[in-house]
Amino acid sequence: MGRESNMKPDYEILAYITTNKERVLSGKSQSLLAQNEEEQKTLAQDIAKALKADTVRLQCGYYMIVRV
Repeated sequence: MGRESNMKPDYEILAYITTNKERVLSGKSQSLLAQNEEEQKTLAQDIAKALKADTVRLQCGYYMIVRV
């Protein structure tokens, strides 16, 4: 069952976390720059826990914090 085109998404992207300063995004979501992959993973987990949200790792290396 798909979502109708006029329906709002039922999730919110709270943050992006990357290690590449060239890929920091602007917009509603918070963008964070980590020093390395270990710090990136730790930041994602800690922020998601604090915001009661979920962590998603994308193939491009980003971590996204989303609330459903």
